[in-house]
Amino acid sequence: MSSTSEPSAPPGLSDQDEEQRLRELGYRPVLARRMGGFGNFAISFSVISILSGCMTLYGFGMGAGGPAVMLWGWAGVGLFVLFVGLSLAEVTSAYPTSGALYYMADRLGGRRWGWYTGWLNLLGLLGAIAGIDYGAALFTGAFANLQWGFEPTPGRTMLIFVAILLLHAVLNLFGVHLVSILNSVSVWWHLAGVALIVGALAIWPDHHQSASFVFTKFVNDTGWSNPVYVAAIGLLLAQYTFCGYDASAHLSEETSNASVSAARGIVRSIWVSWIAGFVLLAGLTFAIQDYTATRETATGVPPAQILLDGLGKGGASALLLVVIVAQLFCGNAEVAAASRMVFAFSRDRALPGSELWRRVSNRTHTPVAAVWLSVVVAGVLALPSLYSTTAYGAVTAINVIGITPAYAIPVFLRLRAGDRFQPGPWSLGRWSKPIGWTAVVWVAFVTVLFCLPQSSPVTVDSMNYAAIALVVVLVLASAWWYIARRSYGTPQTAAYGSEQDQAELAEGIV
Repeated sequence: MSSTSEPSAPPGLSDQDEEQRLRELGYRPVLARRMGGFGNFAISFSVISILSGCMTLYGFGMGAGGPAVMLWGWAGVGLFVLFVGLSLAEVTSAYPTSGALYYMADRLGGRRWGWYTGWLNLLGLLGAIAGIDYGAALFTGAFANLQWGFEPTPGRTMLIFVAILLLHAVLNLFGVHLVSILNSVSVWWHLAGVALIVGALAIWPDHHQSASFVFTKFVNDTGWSNPVYVAAIGLLLAQYTFCGYDASAHLSEETSNASVSAARGIVRSIWVSWIAGFVLLAGLTFAIQDYTATRETATGVPPAQILLDGLGKGGASALLLVVIVAQLFCGNAEVAAASRMVFAFSRDRALPGSELWRRVSNRTHTPVAAVWLSVVVAGVLALPSLYSTTAYGAVTAINVIGITPAYAIPVFLRLRAGDRFQPGPWSLGRWSKPIGWTAVVWVAFVTVLFCLPQSSPVTVDSMNYAAIALVVVLVLASAWWYIARRSYGTPQTAAYGSEQDQAELAEGIV
């Protein structure tokens, strides 16, 4: 390795080489390679979206450990997530396909490993769309409240959420080139937005909290008495935000020099977000004027109250708009990633109605039906928010519990494979095993952690439904396995590269 975060890599492969590699993996190229290396990094960076995750779950963090857990938790979680990303990037370099995690698991562990990894990954991606776009709807309601006295009731928030989903569906139907452009703009929007928010909060308010408050203040409003347990639960803010970097892998078949660019995109999106996110959290926390009032804000969004107290109505509205646009970029990128997962999983006949979801437009080379399926399912996942104030927390937990284990499974199988694993052009070399095992242990820890109840007493409203969601998706996946196991398979197991199946895939281009 030339550095901690970025191993050396040979010169890039041409599009023709990448297309040939894809054929060797068993797939006929049908998606257009119109995304460059920066665009590939940008999609994962946009999905991680510190202006979405950090801002949306900031209120949760205020009660589950407070400033100390938010800041130090971010630093610690970011380091372990970087290990996960490094390990996943190495496997991505060897298998640069839209299926990404489940394809890697299938090739390294067999059909059932691929099957369950795919369903977990799909659950996480669809939960992420719901969480991101519903968070954007909450912030949009807070903005309207500041500007026009709009009351963000659950029903009105849901209507905003549906409008955002429709916007993202339409934008994704124009093709990956537009998605790439929007993601590239998103990178600079996020970085400039963080600089603007932190700069304004550092200069404008008359009062700032002390460094002791920001880095040592512990707050427990969870109902649990054990501070270690509370601090562990508080890690959800960081772990939820550090999700979605597999987007670079899912867009591999639309990226030039994907064997290197997708791997680099994963790693760079994590460490850039790690640094920028810490700065954002510190800037917000230093600027808190009244902790209790901020938590109980009428806007429903504590960061909005921090901006309002520190900058006044005009400044708060302007910066809140910056955050909302960043969240819209994030949701759009997540729809792109999720739809490619739906497309790839259907290409290998894993989903009910696969013949429809794998169809690709011959004009935009976009999986149109997969885009619509992604936003519709995300909308259904968020419906409980109409009836329960804790439902949004359940959606974010579903995202984490679905997608986080799916990251570790290919890494574990790569470690188990030993010398049978043939690295791609981007490799960790001698660091592969120690980094990989650290990543696997961390994911096992957080998977258990985020199934635990987050508040006490545990009631229907306060219960953590992540464990139930995990059990439901595994039961459904198991049941569907006995129906689809004869048809499901990657090229390794189902001879998908045969002339007959390639002809069937060609018929799916409409």
